[in-house]
Amino acid sequence: MIKSYMHTPVVHILTRSELSDVELPTADVIQMVEDAYLFYANGASRCPTKLMMALPDEQRDAVSYSMLGYDGALQQLGFKTSYRQGSEVAEKYYTTISLYDDATGLPFVFMDCHRVGGLRTPATTAIIAKHCAKENAQSVLMIGTGAQGLNTLPYLLTALPSLQRARLFGTHPDGIAATISTFSRHFPDRNIELVEDVPAAVSDSDIVVVASGRAAHPKVHTSWLKPGGLLISVASKGVEAGALQEADYAITTNEGQLGVTGKRLAGPDGVVRIDAELPDIVAGRKPGRRSQQDQVFAFSSGMIITDIPVAHALATRAIAAGRGRRVELWN
Repeated sequence: MIKSYMHTPVVHILTRSELSDVELPTADVIQMVEDAYLFYANGASRCPTKLMMALPDEQRDAVSYSMLGYDGALQQLGFKTSYRQGSEVAEKYYTTISLYDDATGLPFVFMDCHRVGGLRTPATTAIIAKHCAKENAQSVLMIGTGAQGLNTLPYLLTALPSLQRARLFGTHPDGIAATISTFSRHFPDRNIELVEDVPAAVSDSDIVVVASGRAAHPKVHTSWLKPGGLLISVASKGVEAGALQEADYAITTNEGQLGVTGKRLAGPDGVVRIDAELPDIVAGRKPGRRSQQDQVFAFSSGMIITDIPVAHALATRAIAAGRGRRVELWN
């Protein structure tokens, strides 16, 4: 009997280069990620806490992550793995995601996850700012020019059209150039201001995003913010350990994952205390801040429920364009 594609366990394999130029509109990605948080808040999706394991070899700086989740909107099950060897070596960071169709029980795709993270991370940042920044926020400061921050400024300006001033601190010329180029593609009539004095720029910004892989700058304190300021840490080492305790209102994407990837933010008693999780804020169950004067700290840690819809959108477009390989692993 000839096997039908729909009834054969076939996995599509997509490489980083095959996904690098697949376009997804910024507003669409923000909507996908916001919907993912909403479905999770309403109980239609599942997202167990991320697993993190440091390797036992003390001579090697290496860590691995694993995430499992279910997207109730797409009915897709996702498995994500990440491995980094060397905390300051981006070239030795590898991440993949595989998706299974829960409606049919069949595997769908196994793909590089680098581009997925580069889209859903700034989308999450934009969603945090949309719900937690003070009313009519005018200015934003981006600290860091790595892969996680490349798209942040255009995503923020898409979500918050009120932003009039965009500033950037970075130390890598290539990263600065790539960030400016990316921003110009989205907003050709706008400019990015480069800053050198981080504490002064923080104190003069309504929104501050810290996505620096290492702190080539004074570590940022929440107390540096102006009244009503919002500090978003993208699991960054560039944020002072006491930043969470200094906040009038503390937010995280997921409290369990904050306990895994943000342990250094715990108080003297080793306990991490937050006021609200982002899915509950998106669902309207918790406020994004208590007052317009609050100094708000938000910790962003990736949840696979936000990876799944972005990965699915990239994969379906790449496959439709004839990219990738179909492999019958179970044949």
